[in-house]
Amino acid sequence: MEGVIDHHMRYLLNQLGGIDVCVTEFIRVSKTVLPDHVYLSACPELTPLTERLNGEESRYGSTSTTRVQLLGSDPELIARNAQKAAGLGATAIDLNFGCPAKTVNRSYGGARLLDNTTLLHDIVKATREHVPPSTLVTAKIRLGYEDRSTYLQNAIAIAEAGADELTVHARSKADGYQPPAYWGYINEIQQQLDIPVIANGEIWTVDDYIACCEQSGCSSVMLGRGILSRPDLGLAIKASQRGEDYQYMSWPQVAELALKLLRLTQAYYPPQHMGNRIKQWLFYLQRSYPQASTLFEFIKRSRDFDFIEQALIQQTL
Repeated sequence: MEGVIDHHMRYLLNQLGGIDVCVTEFIRVSKTVLPDHVYLSACPELTPLTERLNGEESRYGSTSTTRVQLLGSDPELIARNAQKAAGLGATAIDLNFGCPAKTVNRSYGGARLLDNTTLLHDIVKATREHVPPSTLVTAKIRLGYEDRSTYLQNAIAIAEAGADELTVHARSKADGYQPPAYWGYINEIQQQLDIPVIANGEIWTVDDYIACCEQSGCSSVMLGRGILSRPDLGLAIKASQRGEDYQYMSWPQVAELALKLLRLTQAYYPPQHMGNRIKQWLFYLQRSYPQASTLFEFIKRSRDFDFIEQALIQQTL
């Protein structure tokens, strides 16, 4: 979710509802303990409440619902950075062992670590030892790297190292994002672990959510691309849990959210990057809303705020 789930998007989705917990974009850890401003930029929710008055509290939400996500391969260094984040107010540290990006894997991060069960264990253990007992340590994995042979041993090692929760993307790195997601593997994991297991992967609709829960044995799911495709998917899932019908947002309503995102980011990103977050979001939205593809083609070469704003306003009518 790098490049799209920044604090502005988290704010919009939290305001819409249906989400219990958010995770930051991953923070790369290598060579040093990162300075405060790196964490406060990636997770403004960490800013002390006294500094978030005059509307900032409502803009960024509460610290307790956002976890700081770290990515790296050095146990001691990750642990020290986790300690830094906890000291800044992070109530949970999420360890990324699932990213399939080539640039990340080439630097021995993300899913590349799934071939080294001992290292996964050591990273989690060191992190657990460096943060207060009240700070959650969570992790996300895929089912493996080149194949799905290490899913169970990795999950057990992470739990034994002291993780409080495990999210499992039900594909290997080699599987990429190609359907299907192998939710049945998660069922085997959650039967072996005494910590909560969260299912992830290929959940685009309420029907997908129901099927995932049935096959994985999990009661909770993590939404990634699915909630970017349908911003109110969490609300729809919550309604299904209550046995209620739910009508998804219309395209004009989604366009209104995109307009809010543009205005939130206007002062945050330099002019040469104006509209980039909107364009990235449209890539995901087009799966559920064909209008998103047309809008993307219309604005994709523009860096002009007024032009993009007017294009979005027209979509809300």
